[in-house]
Amino acid sequence: MCLLYVVTTPVFLMTSPHRTENAEANLPENQEFLSGVDDKKTTRFTDFEGKTSFGMSVFNLGNAIMGSGILGLAYAMANAGVVLFLLLLTVVAVLSSYSIHLLLKCSGIVGIRAYEQLGYRAFGTPGKMAAGIAITLQNIGAMSSYLYIVKYEFPLVIQAFLKLDNPAGEWYMNGNYLVIIVSIAVILPLALMKQLGYLGYTSGFSLSCMVFFLIAVRPSVLIQTREKRYFIFLFCLLCDSCRHTQMNRDPPPPHRHHHLFSIRCSLYSLLWTNVCTAYTIPILAFAFVCHPEVLPIYTELRNATKKKMQHVANISIAVMYIMYFLAALFGYLTFYGKVEAELLHTYSSIDPYDTLILCVRVAVLTAVTLTVPIVLFPVRRAIQQMMFPNKTFYWPRHIAIAFVLLTFINLLVIFAPNILGIFGVIGATSAPCLIFIFPAIFYIRIVPKEEEPLRSPQKILAACFAGLGFLFMIMSLSFIIIDWTSGTSKAASGH
Repeated sequence: MCLLYVVTTPVFLMTSPHRTENAEANLPENQEFLSGVDDKKTTRFTDFEGKTSFGMSVFNLGNAIMGSGILGLAYAMANAGVVLFLLLLTVVAVLSSYSIHLLLKCSGIVGIRAYEQLGYRAFGTPGKMAAGIAITLQNIGAMSSYLYIVKYEFPLVIQAFLKLDNPAGEWYMNGNYLVIIVSIAVILPLALMKQLGYLGYTSGFSLSCMVFFLIAVRPSVLIQTREKRYFIFLFCLLCDSCRHTQMNRDPPPPHRHHHLFSIRCSLYSLLWTNVCTAYTIPILAFAFVCHPEVLPIYTELRNATKKKMQHVANISIAVMYIMYFLAALFGYLTFYGKVEAELLHTYSSIDPYDTLILCVRVAVLTAVTLTVPIVLFPVRRAIQQMMFPNKTFYWPRHIAIAFVLLTFINLLVIFAPNILGIFGVIGATSAPCLIFIFPAIFYIRIVPKEEEPLRSPQKILAACFAGLGFLFMIMSLSFIIIDWTSGTSKAASGH
């Protein structure tokens, strides 16, 4: 029902007779993110003094963007081709930046820096509920995918450290136990912090771990390219013989001394598509969703201005764009058509005791673990706005919501069959809402007609932006449903 509500509510919102000027948020002060209430009891942030530096804000937003989505990009490239993947990646990155621009413009006009409250200001309670549900679904899906990686990768790390060739069912090799331990020992203490800005240092360390992951994946490609074989490989990629062998998806033997000429041009064509290409746009949308975190980070930014926050967003998106493309390309060129929905799991076929692969696993585990508290903050705020709109900040409630959320997510991770299903469904529903639909329709309703008439180029562009979000949602859901009903869906299979 929640999923149906998120999908159908924007249609209702666009036709709702509720006027913006009558949608006054009667919300009290929330000391976690809010400060200052005007004479109309509308929560505003114009008098809030942020203390987080520009660099820390970039780290926090970059960490909010980056996460487990980076591990699914090689799979997306394998099913879309290099050129189509790069095109879609560029489009989603640019549209994500434009979407943040719309949110910041709305926030600047009404003095509100909370996603749910922008929805309330634009469409009243339905707008606030739609935004809150979308944020909750999106971020719960994100946190589930992060802990899913902990569940399946942490036991492999322990196995490699202890050199256990045949584990005998030891409790410390059980991923379900390890997820619970990590959640209690690492994630929960960080999630209990009062302000998001305090996590800037852990965000910077998390990004450093992902940079190491990117550097470490690269040699597995370059080792095969000495003696200028890489240029021959590029020629092979474009030659006609490749186009006649696209159905041969066998990758080269996964060891470092394999001769490049034996790949038999088995790469996909540059614009290769198949039924799994339906997951490409949802995976990319999932990988760039950071919009629930944008306004809280804006609130805590020192000397905050719309222009400065846009710079924070643009730098974060640009860095993630480069990292995403390189990680996808290197992972794809290592395994070709055999790359799995979770890239690290594919490396298990090489050498589980390889030191470099072990270090990469540890780095990624650290990165995704430290990202969970960043993503939990907007969910907790959304729940507070939906369930306790008239309550001020209260430590017991702050702690209880975090504990309940982590408990629910741990249960979800224990029973989730595959990470691709999370990427696909969440990316095809709540992600388009948060990136495309909601910012556009909020912009259309909040920006006064005196400043920008309904038929102004800015609002027409915003309307087209919302339409594009609906198109992405419908197409992605349609193809995913077809994939599921075909009986060959990877999303429905186990890991």
